[in-house]
Amino acid sequence: MIIAVVDGMGGSIGTQMVLRLRNELPEDADIMALGTNAIATGNMIKAKANRGATGENAVVHSVKDADIIMGSLSIVVPNSMMGEVTPALATAVASAPGRKILLPISNPPLELLGVHKRPLQQLIKEAVILVLEHYGLPLESEEERDV
Repeated sequence: MIIAVVDGMGGSIGTQMVLRLRNELPEDADIMALGTNAIATGNMIKAKANRGATGENAVVHSVKDADIIMGSLSIVVPNSMMGEVTPALATAVASAPGRKILLPISNPPLELLGVHKRPLQQLIKEAVILVLEHYGLPLESEEERDV
């Protein structure tokens, strides 16, 4: 299983995703940190991603191999994150064959109808539960099911 976590700016959302994935998944799970900049990549690596790469070409090349791609909605919006998400990067992520699990958070703000606002930690928890279900892995506790 290869999970790509894509983030930019400071990488705080990606870092939180990597931490939660690392705590919940088996040790052999391969978590790739793909940052639009070195700070985002570095922070995700510190959170225990197995490997990392930085920049448009690295993301475009690496997402092709991922079974699951995780991040905020911004990673499929061209020119988001103050221009860090290039049109080529957004297209590559959106076109990659892997399953996308995206948090309904974007920069610049987009309004998504039918999506209820929830705290970031709850969104990340729900995203990780989707990954566990995708691989048929048991949930940590009954509390995890009550999302």
